[in-house]
Amino acid sequence: MELLTDPFGRVHDYMRISVTDRCNLRCIYCMPAEGMHFQPHDEIMSYEEIAAVVKALAPAGLRKVRLTGGEPLVRKELERLLAMLSSIPGIEDISLTTNGLLLPAKAAALKAAGLSRVNISLDSLRQERYSMITRGGDVAKVLKGIEAAHAAGLSPIKLNVVLMKGINDDEIKDFIALTINSPLNVRFIEYMPIGSATDAWRQSYLPLERVLEACREAGWETEKAHAPAGNGPSQDSRVVGAKGTFGLIHPVSEHFCDNCNRLRLTADGHIKACLYWSDEYNVRPLTGDPEAVRSLFRKALRGKPHNHEMALALEKKAQSHTPTSRRMSQIGG
Repeated sequence: MELLTDPFGRVHDYMRISVTDRCNLRCIYCMPAEGMHFQPHDEIMSYEEIAAVVKALAPAGLRKVRLTGGEPLVRKELERLLAMLSSIPGIEDISLTTNGLLLPAKAAALKAAGLSRVNISLDSLRQERYSMITRGGDVAKVLKGIEAAHAAGLSPIKLNVVLMKGINDDEIKDFIALTINSPLNVRFIEYMPIGSATDAWRQSYLPLERVLEACREAGWETEKAHAPAGNGPSQDSRVVGAKGTFGLIHPVSEHFCDNCNRLRLTADGHIKACLYWSDEYNVRPLTGDPEAVRSLFRKALRGKPHNHEMALALEKKAQSHTPTSRRMSQIGG
């Protein structure tokens, strides 16, 4: 069967699936403190509908799935969806992005249902600052979530750190220090203007060269590292002799669109071939027809631009397409 290929020859074998737009935190880069409109439950795809989409795409080369939100673990019985997805022939890897707060109670069941690995969002190791960034979160609970993921055998465990100038950039060395004696994978991610290309974003944006500067300041010798499983666009290094790694993901300053293999499915059933642009296609009415599902995904890919233009947003320059108005929590992290 024809693979899921766009006009630039990029084969798409990986899909990020949002299971909810709701979250138990309100991170400053993900959603506003007030005024968010959450979708009614009847507008959210059922697990059966999600599994039907994945089952339709697997013969066309879909191999990897990541479950996201919002916070995916606030959706009840997520392990039921994991079991459904892991039973689909051709699906080789199922991962999860989470804030980690609910992992202590759920990590073992998620692993048993078919979850391979986990990415945990953690933007500060300092409680007061973590509470500010997340608008009320408890960093101690996240650290317990990391322990639970390790105990359950989820591997690799990746920590996602959105780096923000003047907010958490003074913790770069603290995060890298975590990798010296632990097999963690810390990934620093540039702050993206998803649904919010404002002056506040421009003031907080920080290129990731600062991470390498911090290593030199600490006197750490670094070396290139082998990418952990499911690494994607991260450029990985390690402090020489460290058990873990750290990576740089720089979608704004040095985009990696040439090698994009990602599709996105929003919680309300819309295909997004590119995270940044506004183009969407509603697949939910077609879930009972596998060929129609594949046809709509191919239509979405035919219209996928070669690259996003976040760097132009940083410079307040005109862009070739319309950026999405959805916030990250509404698309899927």
